[in-house]
Amino acid sequence: MVKRALTILMLVNCSPCASAPRESGFALQPMNRNDLCVTNGIVSVSSGGWLAIDTPSSRAVVRTQPVPDQVAEIRFRYLGPTRTSKPLASGELRRQIGLKLRAENTCNLIYAMWHIEPDTRVAVSIKRNAAMHTHEQCGASGYLNIKAQGRINLPPIRPGEIHTLRTELHDNNLTVAADGKVAWQGSLGNEASLLSGPPGLRTDNARFE
Repeated sequence: MVKRALTILMLVNCSPCASAPRESGFALQPMNRNDLCVTNGIVSVSSGGWLAIDTPSSRAVVRTQPVPDQVAEIRFRYLGPTRTSKPLASGELRRQIGLKLRAENTCNLIYAMWHIEPDTRVAVSIKRNAAMHTHEQCGASGYLNIKAQGRINLPPIRPGEIHTLRTELHDNNLTVAADGKVAWQGSLGNEASLLSGPPGLRTDNARFE
C-alpha cells in the first residue's frame, strides 16, 4: 500500500511562496478560513488576510480526509494575552499555541503545543478515550504526556514576534520544529496508530494572527 502524507500550511498570509517545497520534500498547501471547521472559540480573518484569534480558547480542524502521515505547519504572530483568561482543567493558566494531528474528535487526538507562559517549551501529548467522542463525555481525561528522545530549550516569545511551528508525523514517529530547529523528537508508541483524523490547531489564553 502506498503511503500518503497530508501537508498543511495554516494561519498564514497566502503569498505565492507559501507552498514552496521544504527540505523534507513535501509541498505545503495554504489553508484559508473556509478550509477550517472551528469547534471552539472564534477564528476570523484580519484586514491583512491573516486569520485572527482573540478568544481564551480556540480549536479547529482542517476539512479534509485523514491520512496516516501528516505534515503540518503554522506560522503565527503572537499578540499577547487574551482580555480574559481560562485556566486549563488542571487549574494551570497556560498561554500556548499548537497543532493537532490525527484529530479523530475532541477525545482522541495528538497535541504538539508550544508553551508561551508560564514555561517556554514544546510539549507533546496523546489524548485517548476509546468509545468517547464529545467533550461532555471525556472532559480532560485520557491525556498521556509523551517523553521526547531529544528536545531543546526555547527562548521566550514576545508580543509582535512571528514564529513557525512545524510537525512531521510518519508512522508513529514525530518531529516538531520551532523556527526551523528541532524542538521535540520521539516515538508516540502504539496508541498513536489507533487514531485517525485530520490535522488542526489549538490555542489557549493568547491572541494570534
